[in-house]
Amino acid sequence: MDRRQFVLSSAAATAAGLLRVDLTRRAAPINPIGVQLFSVPKLLERDFRGGIAMLSQMGYREVELYGPFSFSAPEAIKGWAAVTPQLGFSGSGFFGLSASQVRSILDENQIKAPSVHTDLATMQTGMDRLGEAGRTVGFTYVGLPAIPDALRTNLDAYKKMADEMNRLGESAQKNGLKFAYHNHGYGLQPMEGQIPLHVLLERTDPNLVFFEMDIYWTVAGGANPVELLKAHPGRYQMLHVKDMKEKRQFSGDGGNSSQWIELFPYMTTAGDGVMDLRSIISQAQASGVKHFFVEQDMVANPDIALKRSIDYLKRM
Repeated sequence: MDRRQFVLSSAAATAAGLLRVDLTRRAAPINPIGVQLFSVPKLLERDFRGGIAMLSQMGYREVELYGPFSFSAPEAIKGWAAVTPQLGFSGSGFFGLSASQVRSILDENQIKAPSVHTDLATMQTGMDRLGEAGRTVGFTYVGLPAIPDALRTNLDAYKKMADEMNRLGESAQKNGLKFAYHNHGYGLQPMEGQIPLHVLLERTDPNLVFFEMDIYWTVAGGANPVELLKAHPGRYQMLHVKDMKEKRQFSGDGGNSSQWIELFPYMTTAGDGVMDLRSIISQAQASGVKHFFVEQDMVANPDIALKRSIDYLKRM
């Protein structure tokens, strides 16, 4: 995280079709509804127990954790420490708690954690430690949130990454886990005559490698979430749900952080934007998506924004 032909229209047609809201199409109720904890990092850093209780009171019944963790690869911990001054917080992983303490707090609040995000190096060197933590906390999916820049410079690099994903998927399976890849906006435009995401889907084993679609970055990259989901049933097992204030795409291929930063201001709560969430979620359900996580990265006033998102999804 489907070997059928990758369906991708031109960027303009794709975005236009995706952003016309179909009010007649209804998705089945989403149950449970989850949230990516990168939406509330400062709150959890201050008061993990209180933050989880707040999410539970809103009605969230699943969470997705993000790394690094205390057992993560040294380079991951070092890299995180380098960026936290700019972020304004440093909390991640289990936020200074043990795996058993996290599980206890989640259980107290009727919340499960089926998935975590962590870095490539930790997956490569510490899948056994992830498996041990998963058995305690309860997560099954280990998601790669991004492909490092140096490993996606050309099409051959993407092919090598697909092979690495197969190896990670096999390692995850041996440790009672499932490997998944979470897309950003890159890899959705042609590179050397092919779509890199198509290469990843085609070259990875569907029994070992699963996908998590971020619908915002998919649209920003010029692709159509509905068509992707329809073309690859069973491959996408998780979805990041957010909305877009107005139609926007990357100024380039979505391959660098400056392009992502340009689009952060257009991210908004589910139902407050122009994306056709009904059609996307309906197709996701039909295509086998199992977990839906609201995500609004480091959102201001999460008590308001995340409540608005879950209330919309419950009504949809």
